[in-house]
Amino acid sequence: METTYCDRCGEPGGGAAHDGCRAARELEPPRFCAHCRRRMKVQVVPAGWTATCVEHGTLTGH
Repeated sequence: METTYCDRCGEPGGGAAHDGCRAARELEPPRFCAHCRRRMKVQVVPAGWTATCVEHGTLTGH
């Protein structure tokens, strides 16, 4: 599945305009689904995070 949108800001992805988003994503979970641009339900716990899109499912990270 191809990613179309930035998973941090929700804008169309790619290019140098998202360098700040890529740097921030190393420390925080995604906020938008990269496939459909929907805002995701995010839960952060000490052991990691989960981000859920109603259309595309759940992502996890540590």
